[in-house]
Amino acid sequence: QVQLVESGGGLVQAGDSLRLSCAASGRTFSNYNMAWFRQTPGKERDFVAAISWSGGGTYYADSVKGRFTISRDNAKNAVYLQMGSLKPEDTAVYYCAADASRLVWQDRARYGYWGQGTQVTVSS
Repeated sequence: QVQLVESGGGLVQAGDSLRLSCAASGRTFSNYNMAWFRQTPGKERDFVAAISWSGGGTYYADSVKGRFTISRDNAKNAVYLQMGSLKPEDTAVYYCAADASRLVWQDRARYGYWGQGTQVTVSS
């Protein structure tokens, strides 16, 4: 198993930047592909970005492409989401997720390990 803890959320203004962090513990972190999802009340948890176990492959939802960057540091057992040009519609709880399969998925059902989430609120 792997345990995930997100941090870095907060209240920012539109146009600001914010960096989320996800600290992993437990099994070998470099065995896992990692992803960020986000969820607003009453809606499904949506894919935001994913990164392969090596960091060599990154994938983004169209809504964040060009504004968000996912990265990882396997030596620190951490994955990051650098968010820029934030918009009010980016307001959500952001979740970190891990998956040990060989492919990098955008489907939340493929991820077996989740953090508790961190709230990001973007004011207009």
